[in-house]
Amino acid sequence: MAESHGGAKGPAAGAHTGADGGHHGGGFPPFESSNYASQLVSLAIFFVLLYVIVSKLALPRVGGAIEARQNKIEGDLAEAQKLKDQSDAALKAYENELASARSRAQAIGNESRDKANAQADAERKTLEEQLAAKLAGAEKTIASTRATAMSNVRGIAADAAGQIVQQLTGVVPDAASVNAAVDASLKG
Repeated sequence: MAESHGGAKGPAAGAHTGADGGHHGGGFPPFESSNYASQLVSLAIFFVLLYVIVSKLALPRVGGAIEARQNKIEGDLAEAQKLKDQSDAALKAYENELASARSRAQAIGNESRDKANAQADAERKTLEEQLAAKLAGAEKTIASTRATAMSNVRGIAADAAGQIVQQLTGVVPDAASVNAAVDASLKG
């Protein structure tokens, strides 16, 4: 038995070494010309299967994703344009309202200034009338006081002239001649 294990070199042992030796005999199998036909057929079948899988499964999914993305971009752009138009309209309305408010404020300012000017003119006229009345009253008072003073001055001047002549000459002058001399002196 020991012999059969170690020394047996039968067809089984030769088959095993023949299988191991097969790699060394002919070269790389894909490059052997006897295998070209079967390799071309399997390549064509694999290519057709790959084409069908890609065209039926992968490309529609990728195309759908691209189309969905394109639709999303177009929708976002349309929404952005709509919002831009709305903001432009709101800005224009704001500018119009601001211009309207400015013109209303200017009109109110003009109206207030006109009222203040009219009120100041009325107060000035009233004050001028009061001052004119006071001035006329003062002029009357001055004229009356002047007339009174002038009438007193004539009498005082006549008395003083008579006193002066009497002091200088020692003679009491005649009242008619003193009055005539004072009148001539006052007339200039």
